[in-house]
Amino acid sequence: MPSSLLLESLDDVAAAVRAGRVVAVLGMKDGRDPSAPAYRIPQMLREHGMKVIPVNPKFGAIDGATCYPNLASVPDAFDTVDVFRHPRFLPGHAEEILALPESRRPRLVWFQLGIRNDEAAARLVAAGISVVQDRCLGVDAARFLAKV
Repeated sequence: MPSSLLLESLDDVAAAVRAGRVVAVLGMKDGRDPSAPAYRIPQMLREHGMKVIPVNPKFGAIDGATCYPNLASVPDAFDTVDVFRHPRFLPGHAEEILALPESRRPRLVWFQLGIRNDEAAARLVAAGISVVQDRCLGVDAARFLAKV
């Protein structure tokens, strides 16, 4: 059990990765640039058995999956939100997550590599949501999960 909901130790990160099965990817890109991290990393998550739900108002579908304009419009439950957005947008996304009914809130919010916002992380942690900052979920999934 982590000592804090702000997950930083390798053991806590590994446990969080292993517990996640359904990931809403906030800011996911389509495959026009297959090397873009916001496209490539969700593909890696799928390869490791995770269900990926695209969230980006710019697209109607990505790889045949419905792409939702925001988290509130996602009809399916998700346990993790993987964030590919500039840090300046994270306080607004934290508010979006906290506005979800408690029964629909994720247990974990993951700020991708290079993305950090301590204010947004603190708000989520105060609400009982675990947060990982500045780490690549795809790399950690490859490290801690077997490929399917």
